[in-house]
Amino acid sequence: MSIVEPAVAAPEIVEHWINGGTASGSSTRTAPVYNPALGEVAREVRLASRGDVDVAVAAAAAAFPAWSRASWAKRQQVMFAFREILNARKGELAAILTNEHGKVTSDALGEIARGLEVVEFATGLPHLAKGEFSENVSTGVDVYSIRQALGVVGIISPFNFPAMVPLWFFPIALAAGNTVVLKPSEKDPSASLWMAAALTEAGLPDGVFNVVHGDKESVDALLEHPDIASISFVGSTPIAKYIYETAARLGKRVQALGGAKNHMLVLPDADLDLVADSAVNAGFGSAGERCMAISVVVAVEPVADELIEKIRERMSGLRVGDGTRNCDMGPLITREHRDKVAGYLDVAAEDGATIVVDGRGVEVDGAADGFWLGPTLIDRVPVTSRVYTEEIFGPVLSIVRVESYEEGLAIINASRYGNGTAIFTNDGGAARRFQNEVQVGMVGINVPIPVPVGYYSFGGWKDSLFGDTKAYGPDAIHFFTRQKAITSRWLDPSHGGINLGFPQN
Repeated sequence: MSIVEPAVAAPEIVEHWINGGTASGSSTRTAPVYNPALGEVAREVRLASRGDVDVAVAAAAAAFPAWSRASWAKRQQVMFAFREILNARKGELAAILTNEHGKVTSDALGEIARGLEVVEFATGLPHLAKGEFSENVSTGVDVYSIRQALGVVGIISPFNFPAMVPLWFFPIALAAGNTVVLKPSEKDPSASLWMAAALTEAGLPDGVFNVVHGDKESVDALLEHPDIASISFVGSTPIAKYIYETAARLGKRVQALGGAKNHMLVLPDADLDLVADSAVNAGFGSAGERCMAISVVVAVEPVADELIEKIRERMSGLRVGDGTRNCDMGPLITREHRDKVAGYLDVAAEDGATIVVDGRGVEVDGAADGFWLGPTLIDRVPVTSRVYTEEIFGPVLSIVRVESYEEGLAIINASRYGNGTAIFTNDGGAARRFQNEVQVGMVGINVPIPVPVGYYSFGGWKDSLFGDTKAYGPDAIHFFTRQKAITSRWLDPSHGGINLGFPQN
């Protein structure tokens, strides 16, 4: 008797979203999308060709005239409706994030909450984007300014925040009257489709918001497309620099946010229990896959030994496992990334550092094949080691010991990155000095992850930001609109005469 093998269901295909609905496009290329907690393929994602990107951009360009002419009130109503849908059904989106990224449910909900701040900021754009008016600058002459949308804008977002990072950009872009083509990470693409459907439900017209999945081919197609007016990007520094140089050379506006190596400077007077709690939360939340994660604790002696013991004690209580099982930390995004991060522990040992807690042998509450690496603590890391100089993007916390505030500040300022930093102290004068002297774009004082609220702007200095404009907040209004200055004269019946000279007033 022959044995019939059971049929294996083909993975679900994550399609593009073009002109108000899902679209397969012309490309037959796909890529696997993993459930990192299981270590198995959950679905496939369609990878766009240049032709598919052209179709999405054409849809956005066709939708732009009507959407940009829609009243501020109409666009505001759509943003309000989208905010309500997102808030009411955030559990659905959080489950998608946990399934494809691996982050625990509480972290996924936190990501959505931070994105909601920007949606709420965007609902106020009719007030925030107002122009200015000067009456009678010369006899009978008024000058005023207005802000208008750019056109079709491109957004390229990373795997670590598949909901929050797109939400940093598109609500403001849409509220200002632009149309959007979003290229999310192919590693966790489904959140973008959920948000596209929610925008349609909120009343957004077809073609105003489009999603194309893909790899470098689709990225380059967006960068080079003549109808794309601007590019917003978050990712690694080498790619951010490439995005900036390519798009800027082609005359586009660019905001390209790159990598980070964020330091926490701990002064001897700091509350070490608060420091230890903060270091664990900021170092290992979202498995360290945050551009704002604290990856280096700069401890001013004599506090390092006591602080390390407090951090180690807290690390011992962390539960690593499947994000659906009420754990504290989930897996890394892919097997390759997990192996790359784990490799830094060998580098640390070779460079003479001390591995205090080794995450490679962690016991997990999850499937054996998940992409696991437990929280890792490394002491006495040389500032010349790759463990210190490179962005690891995983749950690895390094300790650098220094003898003074000045030495710690010099180390931070010598870093090629300038994204986020923090100081922990009870000395207000030291904190004030630090906020003025440190060469970093976002500073926390007894706050480990100083991500600004939605009505301030997010972005770093040095190799952490390419371009002159940060994400969300006031900077985003300027980025997604352009100013037009108008000089107006309405003639009264007494006017007469001709003067060909250049106006003097």
